[in-house]
Amino acid sequence: MPPNQDTAPPPPRSRKLDAERTRQEILRVAREEFAEHGLSGARVDAIAARTQTSKRMIYYYFGSKEGLYLEVLGQAYAGIRALERELDLQSLSPLDAIRRIAEFTLDYHDEHPDFVRLVSIENIHHGRYIAQSEIIRNLNSTVIEVLEAILRRGEREGLFKPGIDPVDVHLMMSAVSFYRVSNRHTFGRLFGRDLEDAGLKRRHKQMLGDAVLGYVLREAG
Repeated sequence: MPPNQDTAPPPPRSRKLDAERTRQEILRVAREEFAEHGLSGARVDAIAARTQTSKRMIYYYFGSKEGLYLEVLGQAYAGIRALERELDLQSLSPLDAIRRIAEFTLDYHDEHPDFVRLVSIENIHHGRYIAQSEIIRNLNSTVIEVLEAILRRGEREGLFKPGIDPVDVHLMMSAVSFYRVSNRHTFGRLFGRDLEDAGLKRRHKQMLGDAVLGYVLREAG
């Protein structure tokens, strides 16, 4: 007699999909909890309650609270790196490619304040967890490779100074983009600037692109 469809266990593929959905929901909620409360303040109990799972299930997937945090951090970095790969920078001139990635970097940080908070939290911990993850380090090497290709192309075309370090360029782009979000409230109160204002953001995007190009461009003559 065939099993009752209401009581028969789901097929293996269905169980696998359900497990992956559960895992991704835990990561989504955990990202919010860690961004809001930090690694020390976030509670696995709260994550379990919000995802209608159990602490046991979370530990089954991620091993520990620190393992969950590291997975969230890796996913956060993977997000920005994946979108960078979609910019199609090879189809642009070196000048336009540099400006495009600079503007993208500012936009991404502006639109993902939780990413900025997570990176700030990891800095509070002196980068201890990133240091444990070869996956995260490899993820972030891609942006350096992209910048290296643009810089060397511009160098070959006689546009850029020779030997510009792509890590320096990445630092320059990230510094302004990160600071605008991490210090949004203090900077705004001290200097009377609303860093969420659309017009000011446009000006800062132009400023950042001009500054990076000013650094890499070869001097005329």
